[in-house]
Order: sequence, then structure tokens, then C-alpha cells
Amino acid sequence: MAKFISRRLLQVIPLLLAVTLISFGVMQLAPGDYLDSLRGQPTIRPETIEKLRRDFGLDQPWYVQYLKWLGNAIQGDFGYSFTYKISAVTLIVQRLYYTFILSLWATIFAWTIAIPLGIYIATHRNGWADRAANLLAFAGISLPGFFLALLAMKYAQQSGHFPVGGATSVGYESLSHWGKIMDTAHHLVLPVLILGTGGVAGMMRQMRGNVLEVLGEQYIMAARARGLAERKVIYKHALRNAINPLITLFGYTLSGLLAGAALVENVMAWPGLGRLLLESVQGRDLYVAMASFVMGTVLLILGNLVADVLLALSDPRIKFS
Repeated sequence: MAKFISRRLLQVIPLLLAVTLISFGVMQLAPGDYLDSLRGQPTIRPETIEKLRRDFGLDQPWYVQYLKWLGNAIQGDFGYSFTYKISAVTLIVQRLYYTFILSLWATIFAWTIAIPLGIYIATHRNGWADRAANLLAFAGISLPGFFLALLAMKYAQQSGHFPVGGATSVGYESLSHWGKIMDTAHHLVLPVLILGTGGVAGMMRQMRGNVLEVLGEQYIMAARARGLAERKVIYKHALRNAINPLITLFGYTLSGLLAGAALVENVMAWPGLGRLLLESVQGRDLYVAMASFVMGTVLLILGNLVADVLLALSDPRIKFS
């Protein structure tokens, strides 16, 4: 396993180089930069803007800027946020916590509901529960996340049952430790439901199809012929093979949640990494955007690595070699 993980981590290096080069080039295609937005302000002189441009190296060709940024990034320095006036790494770490807890609970919510429900409707095929679940699944897949977020915000505003946006309340710092946990959990409910709904719909359909396919295999018929209880046939023999494709898809869950969370976080004012990425691109905050791109790539790579390891551990037929 150690050799497998080491080999996979070595493959990360050229991938990160390619992602950062392409991302930096795309960011440079946009006209102007952050300092251009400061022109015309009466409190900032043009000489000051030109000095800042030289200090940050923005007056140099893009490939020189990239090589300079890459050399600093290798040493752990991803640059400076023009908008927030702090280092990009500090800002990313602050926002990553909120994206992590949102993605974690959205994943737990989706898997906890989708797996048992997919098994149930597969074993009760063409029943009323199957038809109702399929209808809800198609609705969950079809409706975009930002639209559901807007509906959730409208509901929160009219009902008052949930906070309207944000991750914490106004008096958060004065709360006790348990009070802070409960306050954050209260703010998490609607974003988790919005992000988890699409995951539930897709994984439930996938699980239903996998279980139906596995139930037609000969070893399942042989298990039933030996007189094993139906529950044991389903959960001991069929589930182990039916869940393998979902474990493979787990690698895309982290990056998928990051992409989906960007719009949901922006609509619901959740201070996460996805919202920060949109703000940095819109505000042309170059170094924060680059650090966000690197973090998204790392999450995708780690997700795929974890999925491969889990798949090999769950299925003895798969070897790390």
C-alpha cells in the first residue's frame, strides 16, 4: 500500500504544474488586474498604483510572474490577497474550515439516506415507493442547487425558523463552547440540505441500478438456493459488490461539492472556499484565485486516492499493484 500511495503522490507533481500553468494563463486573459479597479479613486494617486504594480511584479510578463509565483509556492508562500490584505494561505485556511464542515455533513447526509433508500426501492421494484423515489430523484437532479438555495433563503426569511445566510450569528463570540457548536449547526441545516439533495438523488438511482444488476448474478441465486435469509443475501452478499461503483465515485465527491458549493455558498452567504473562489475571480485577486485552484486540485487528487484505497480494502479481488 505504501508503494501505491507514494506512486500516486508522485503523479501529483506534473498534474499540479499543468493545472497551475493553465489557471494562471486563463487568469491573465482577463483584461486588467485588481490594481486597475483602484484607478479613478480620489484617495489613491496614480503613482501609488504604479508603485504597487512594481512591488507585486504585475508589470512583468505573465510567464515571469508565473515562475516567480511558482517558486514562492513551492516554499509555501502562495502570495498576498489584494482584497483582504492578508496572505492567501491564511485566507484559504480560514475559509477551508467552513467548506470542510459543509461538505462533510452534506456527504454524510447524502450517503446515509441514499444507500438504504436505494437498496429498499431496488428490493421493492415497481412498487409505490420505487415510483415516488424515482420522481423525487428526477426532481432533485433536475433542479439546480442555486435555485433550491434561493427557495431555502426565501423560506428562512418568511418563516424565521432558520437564519438567513452566514455561518454564525451576531453574538457568536459571546456564546459558550456548546452554544457556538449549536449556532453553527443551526446555520448548517439549510446549506447541507441543499447540497445533499442532489447527492441523494444521484446516488440513490446509482445504488438502485447496482443492486438490481447484482441481484441477477448466479452467486446470489446460489445463496438463495442454499436457504439463506433474504436480508443476509442482500446486505452480506449483494451490497458488498453493489457499493463498489459508489466508492469509485467518492473521489469526485470532494471536488464536485466544492464546485457545487461555490454557487450555494454565494447565494446563502456561507463563508467557504467556493464563495472565496468566485469572489477572487470576480475581483481579479490573482494569488487567492491561484491558491483556491491548487486547493481544489489537491482535494480532487486526495479524494481519488482515498476512493482507490477504500475500493481495494472493500474488494479483495483488487490489488494495489
